[in-house]
Amino acid sequence: MKQTAVFELRDEVMEDIVKKWGSNPMLKPRISKVVVNMGIGESGERLRKAEKLLQELTGQKPSVRKAKRTIRNFGIRKGEPIAVMVTLRREKALNFLKRALEAIGYKIKYSSFDNYGNVSFGIAEHIMLPGVKYDPNVGVFGMDVSISLERPGYRVMKRRIKRSSIPQRHRISRDEAATFFIKELGVKVM
Repeated sequence: MKQTAVFELRDEVMEDIVKKWGSNPMLKPRISKVVVNMGIGESGERLRKAEKLLQELTGQKPSVRKAKRTIRNFGIRKGEPIAVMVTLRREKALNFLKRALEAIGYKIKYSSFDNYGNVSFGIAEHIMLPGVKYDPNVGVFGMDVSISLERPGYRVMKRRIKRSSIPQRHRISRDEAATFFIKELGVKVM
């Protein structure tokens, strides 16, 4: 019988991280972006319904994504539109994220966090989001939600002039990302 390990971030580690954030405001992470992706797997009417639904859920026009290669078993051709996605920032990102976390019960697995301050989770059905009702004309769609955290100063890595790299000591660790979600958003990390 296989035992599942339950993750628990030690209180001492969390307190050290929070103390470090309090001593230097440049170290406290913030939400950079929230990416919502609906992989449909086919083009046509179903993709248009998913695009319309994603626009209603996020309040932003989604981008259509095309297949990178042909997969005969699934009937997908290279260049065929098969998915829709939206990148949300600032207030829209926070509003959608609160609804998405409510849909999953404010629980995220520790294994969903990576070593660079990113976390991803899936929502099986869009009707799990609060305030969304089932519409038989639209159907049911699942979605993937990816969140990127960053610290102030990450602009150095993205700007056009005098671009530079961010040292490892300024990157967000897995424990820091988990602490941010626990303290700021009230998420239970398992």
